[in-house]
This record gives sequence, structure tokens and C-alpha cells, in this order.
Amino acid sequence: MIRRDALDQLPVRTALPALRAALDGPGSAVLCAPPGTGKTTSVPLDLAGLTGEGPVRRVLVAEPRRMAARAAARRMAWLLGEEVGTGAAPAQGWGPVGFTVRGERRAGPRTTVEVVTTGVLLQRLQRDPELAGVDVVVLDECHERHLDADTSAAFLLDVRETLRPELRLVAASATTDAEGWARLLGGAQGAAPVVEATGVSHPVEVVWAPPERPVRPAHGTRVDPALLTHVAGVVRRALRERTGDVLCFLPGVGEIGRVAGELAGVDAEVLQVHGRAPAEVQDAVLAGGNGVRRVVLATSVAESSLTVPGVRVVVDSGLARVPRTDHARGLSALTTVRASRAAARQRAGRAGREAPGAVYRCWAEGEDGRLPAFPDPEIRVADLTAFALQAACWGDPAADGLALLDAPPAGALAAAREVLTAIGAVDGAGRATERGVRMARLGLHPRLARALLDGAPEVGVRRAAEVVALLSEEPPRAYGDDLAAAWRTARRGGDAYGARWRQEARRLASAAGEPRGGSGAGGEPRGGSAAAGEPRGGSAAGAGGGRGAGAQLTDDAVAGLLAALAFPERVARARRKGSYLMASGTGAELAGAQAGGGHRPGSSGPGDGSGLRDAEWLAVAVADRPVAAASARVRLAAVIDEETACAAAPALYASGEEVRWSEGDVVARRVTRLGAIELAARPLTAPDPGLLRDAVVSGLRREGLGLLRWPAAAVSLRQRMAFVHRELGAPWPDVSDAALLECVEEWLGVELGRARRRADLERVDAGQALARLLPWATGDAARFDELAPERIEVPSGSRVRVDYGGAQPVLAVKLQELFGWQQSPRVAGGRVPVLVHLLSPAGRPAAVTADLASFWRDGYRSVRAELRGRYPKHPWPEDPSAAEPTRHTSARLKRG
Repeated sequence: MIRRDALDQLPVRTALPALRAALDGPGSAVLCAPPGTGKTTSVPLDLAGLTGEGPVRRVLVAEPRRMAARAAARRMAWLLGEEVGTGAAPAQGWGPVGFTVRGERRAGPRTTVEVVTTGVLLQRLQRDPELAGVDVVVLDECHERHLDADTSAAFLLDVRETLRPELRLVAASATTDAEGWARLLGGAQGAAPVVEATGVSHPVEVVWAPPERPVRPAHGTRVDPALLTHVAGVVRRALRERTGDVLCFLPGVGEIGRVAGELAGVDAEVLQVHGRAPAEVQDAVLAGGNGVRRVVLATSVAESSLTVPGVRVVVDSGLARVPRTDHARGLSALTTVRASRAAARQRAGRAGREAPGAVYRCWAEGEDGRLPAFPDPEIRVADLTAFALQAACWGDPAADGLALLDAPPAGALAAAREVLTAIGAVDGAGRATERGVRMARLGLHPRLARALLDGAPEVGVRRAAEVVALLSEEPPRAYGDDLAAAWRTARRGGDAYGARWRQEARRLASAAGEPRGGSGAGGEPRGGSAAAGEPRGGSAAGAGGGRGAGAQLTDDAVAGLLAALAFPERVARARRKGSYLMASGTGAELAGAQAGGGHRPGSSGPGDGSGLRDAEWLAVAVADRPVAAASARVRLAAVIDEETACAAAPALYASGEEVRWSEGDVVARRVTRLGAIELAARPLTAPDPGLLRDAVVSGLRREGLGLLRWPAAAVSLRQRMAFVHRELGAPWPDVSDAALLECVEEWLGVELGRARRRADLERVDAGQALARLLPWATGDAARFDELAPERIEVPSGSRVRVDYGGAQPVLAVKLQELFGWQQSPRVAGGRVPVLVHLLSPAGRPAAVTADLASFWRDGYRSVRAELRGRYPKHPWPEDPSAAEPTRHTSARLKRG
């Protein structure tokens, strides 16, 4: 029996006529409804005609999370007076409301409203683009901008435009970019209607509760313990000041555990809800309490599409955990960020679902306006490999024909295509191969799909499925960082993770064992990809592998092979205890070994916290790179050997001559490498001359021109050439370091052809080589000594060297040698006066002038008065302009 009283109390019902009109007209709409108004539960029932209004239609509701999908279905069934079935399907089929999430389906022929995750919706669209039998699709919580949701929306819009214009589409959220979604859904016909539901179920009071003392900002996955202690204190405060249950939002499982510990002894039941919590625990939380007050510690899974019965208070830590990808290193990591204002509104709405409530925000009111308005779309920051494969299977490898709110970053999409090409999922043009289509339908990341398809023939379908299931959802940290050991723990374990793992392993074994093209269950072909082949004729299973050898392989060998197949660029060899170099070139550290080689306090050595520390080779399955860290942290890995590493990563295997500049000299070797890992090397006695020349040039450019010999004459020549270039420009060459290194072949070509090592460069006279750059071809080189003379003859007859090292040429000469010289010398064709440094008879500076006539007239008297008494043996005439220049003393001058 329909619960009319409950339905009629939902504020969203006032917007239903406008929504129906929009869908009956343009066929798409954006529904904006605050939390608690019933958009997730009432709207689908009404659109399906299950509330007695309107025609009966089949409605598909897409939710971002499994927990939300199950909860929404159960709530809608309750409103209809029904139940979502459990256990085996009843003979008459499931009821009018059902759900499908990965590994669990509660829907059948009688199901009119089916709630699915966006991942399930993507799979359905790929298998049946027309969505036969579906009349309306509701994309719920579209503000969260999950990649699967954005991709589903793009595919659905394509379907509406090309296959099923009658398919109705609703984008629903409490806090979304309504204008952007309206433009997207409307397409060329103009913006789709925006339908707004006003009002909320109950008011929510905002209490600002910032920490008394500053706390350190979140860094990577690290959250300042002082903030978590403060959050626990705010929960205690809320329990004292308010009635009802408390829902506390925290960024991750680790923070939930810590705050739960801080709340020991409170007069309430403390529950933990997150994506890894057992379905039974999640359902129990959503079913409500039994009279005992509850504190529910939750991640963002409880942020939307859920009503937690009994909650009157929300405590918001203000933090969220989101994926980030380092495309250059091929590493993904979860990063803690400030929650957006949209997320904060969603969280606050949980407190007003059933009665007036309150939200305690653990930050200052002044900070609120500086928070981002919406969360970053995943398409901008996440690994796009799975998205690229979905787009290729859809027939749009470049994704440029998809209607997306945000275009995928070109660099991230290119990196994704490289991975897909390497594993044989797409061809050279980016189109999905038959193998790629099968990968997409496995419901796995393409890397894991490759491991399953290529690993199953080597180790058996069941064992391959079990390891891949372990990789598809990272096991709890308590399982350790050894993949094989974690596999054995999951087999034994009776915990929630173990139950989910067994269910997923069964699903994957069934999917991988499906016959295709006449192949048997265990005989899936490799697909012809280079990355899926075998170098040097070896088997991907390593020394003991081979088709049919799976039963003889140990768990450690199987785990290592599967991890290496999934992440070939992460096979790693030890550099020192606990420290590894991955084939990608990124360093990796085991638990207990900090990036940079330092030790944690109390640790007896690097890697002491890991059982993998003595392994020579690892296949790294899970790793992240902390902010500002030089190396990645190994979260999960398996021991392998060199042969398995090479077999799993044949595209990275290479052998050839390597002539390069390293550690200050030329190194010439024949090297075998696996990516950045050097497997073997021997010296080359006769390296390729071209490679040798390139190595020498590289050394020069890396270490600079100081590698050459620069006698005084060479330095002087370079300074003179630089002066003429500065003053006259072309055809006089630029001889700066950058310019000389850029054209090093032009002026050092002969010497480079003879150089084999650093010592050969050190014997090269740079001046002789540099002279080749003078403009001999135009004839201008003949004027070089005139324009920038190395020496200038002064009145005494001395030829004095000119210093061109400064901004202006300098002639440093004893004052007596310039008697009778009326004008300062000029260079560069008379353009630039030479700055004369007048020296005392002892060679010390006495005066500086660029105008000798003026100096003799005005400055000489003071210099004469100061120095005549100090140097009485030298001439100090009253009229220097008419005196005889000399290098000698007065007595010597008189003797002639």
C-alpha cells in the first residue's frame, strides 16, 4: 500500500508538474532540489507512474555509489509499501523497484524503477546503446562530477540525438551548475528547462566551530591529528548540546578510525560507514537505531541520496579525499582537499531530513566564502585510461564528439591512449579492437583487464580472477604490502573485505571464462599486442610458467605475474635495501624507508616495516607519491624475478649501444635495459662516431664551455668579439655561452670529430676554434683588429692591451705615457670612446676619464698635487698637453 502521507510531505512534489511538462516537451530537464526534498525517491516513482499519476514508464536511476543505489531503491520500495527482495528471486520476479550494482542485482521483468550505479549504466549503454525498454533516465547527484556520470551523460545525449529522440533525460542534484547542465542537455535546440523545487523538509542551524589553534593544512593523505582531535571534541560538544543522532563527515577510513578511538567512552554507539564497510553494516545504519543514541562516522558516501534515520546533527570536518594522477610517472594517489561549498551544503542537508537540525562546521565563517564552489570534475584530474577505452568502444576515440561539460585534458588523454595501445585495446588509429571491447565489458580498469585476459591462460582463470579482484579494490592496510600474503589472508578471512573479494573473484572468473571465437574457457588468445607478447621467447609466467603450468606456480609467482601484467612500467629492481627503481624511472620506497633515504624514528633500517625488503625484484601494484616527495611509496607489491619482469613488459625491453655523457665524462657501453632499469652492460671499444659526437656535445651543453682550454689570448678574443657584436650587431657573431653552445658544431666541428673523452676537450684551444666564427665569408673579418684592437699604441710608444671585459673598453696606462695626447682613443669605427684608467708610476689607479682634454685641463692639477710629492723622481709638468711622454723617471729622461 502506497504511503501517501509520506509522499505528500516531500517538498519536491510541488515541482513534479513542471518536470512532467518539460519531459513531455523538449524531453530533458535539470532538476534542482535541496537535500531532503525527495528528488531521489519521489521523482522516479512519479515519472514511472507508480504513484497513480501519469502513464507507466520504465525509469532508470543512476547513482554515483553502490550504497546510495541500494538505499534509494529500498526507500522507494518502502514508499510503495513494498520491499526490495533479498536472497533468491521470487517466482513471480522482483517487485516494481529494484537495483543493480556490481556483483549484485535485485531486479526483474516486473521492475519499473531500477536504481543502478553509473558504472553499471555505462556497461549497459555499451552493450545496448538504445536502452531498449527504458523510457526515462535520471542522473542523480550530477553535481559530484564523477567521470562515469559525465561519460554516461555524454553517451545518453548521443543516443537521444541519433537513436532515440523520445528517451527522456533528467539531471538531478541539490547543488549543481544548473545553467551548464541545461546547455548541455538542450544541445542545439537551446537550454533545457531548469525545474526547481523550493523549500526544505526542515531548517538546519549552522554552528561555526573552528579549532582554537591553527592546524597544519592537509598534505597528501595526511591530516593533522590536532584537527581530528578537534573534530572528536566537536562531536562530544554536539552530543551535549543537541538531541538525536550525530553524523560526522571525515575524509577517509583512517581518519574515521582515529576519531572513533578519540570517542571511546561516549554515551552513544559509534558506527563507521564508508565504501568498504559491509553492505549489512551500511544497511543497518540506514535502517535506524533501536533507541540507543548513535554517532555515525562517515566518508562522502553518506553525503548524498541517503537519509540516515535519527540524525539531527551533522559535524563536518570540511575535508574530502579525491583522486589525483601524476601522468608523467603513471601514479595515482588520493589527496585530501578542502570540501567544496556544494559538498558542505549536501552534508548539512543530512541534518534536516526528518526534523529541524544543526550542522557544526569545523572551520571559521570567514573561510567559507573562499572554499571552491563545486568539486573538481574528475575528468580534469583523474586517470583517463578507462574513459578513453569507453570512448573508443563508443566509436569516438578522440572524445571530441561527446557532449561533455569539461573536455578531457589533452595530455592525460594522450597518456591514456598510450596505455591502451600498449595493451592491445586500441589500434593505431585509436579505434577499439575486439580485445579492447572485451576489456571494456569486464567492468575493470583496462590495466587489470589486460592482466586477467593475459594471465588466465598462464595461471588458470580462477587464480587470475582472485588476484585481479584483489587489485581492483585495494585490500585493507592490515593485510600488509605483500600481494601474495594479502591474497592468502583474503582466502582465510571472514571479514567484509574478504566477502566482497570472493564475490568479485567469482564474477571475474565467470567473465574471463566466457568462450569467444571458439576459444575454450582457459584459452583466450593474447590479442597480438606487442605489450602482450613475450621477449626473447620467454613465457609470461617466468621460469616455471607456460600454458598449462599455472598449477605448478606458487601463489607468490602468480601474484607477481598478474601485478606485472597490470602495471608493467612499475616492475622494479632494488637499488638498496627497501629502495627500488621502477621501469618508469621513478624511485619507490617500501614501508619504513622514507623517500630520500632517511629513516623513521625507531627504525633499524630502510624497509624494516615490510616483508618485501629482501626482494631483488618487485611488481608494484599500488603506489602513490606524496606531495613534494622524490620517490613513490609502495602500498602493495609482489616478488618477481627478472625473467617475469621482462616477459610482462616487453615494450620496455631494449638492448643497444649507449654512448652518453655521465658523471663528467663520456661513457660508451652496450646496455640491456628494461625501461629505466639497467639489466646488463659492457664497454664499447669502437662506439658509433655519431653517438660519440652527440655525447661530447651533450657534455659541453651540460657542464659548459669551461671544459675547453681558455688561455688568456682566447679569453681576450672572445671579449673582443662580444664587444663588436654588442656594438655593431650582424655580421659579428654572438659569443655568449648560450649562443656558442647552440652552434657548437659550427665552430668546434673539427675538434668534436676527434674528441672521445673529457681529456680531449680539455686540450682544445678555444681561441683557435672561436676564430672560425669571424665573418670571413663577407670579408668583414679583416677589419676585426681595426674595430676592436687588441692593443693601442700610446704617445710613449708602448702598445697597451685594451680590456674588453666590461661594459666599456678600458685602457689602463701610466699617466706620464699619455703626455701630449689630446683626445681619448675610440674603437668600433669611432663609435665608442675608450675609458682611460690613468695609473700612478707604481701602477695604482690615479684617475679615470673618457675625455683626456678635459682631464688635462681640469683634473690633472689635483692629481699632480697629490702624487708629485709621493713620486718626486717622475716628471709632473705643469702643462701635460705639451710635455714629452715617457715611461721613465725624470733623471733617465734627462740622460736621454
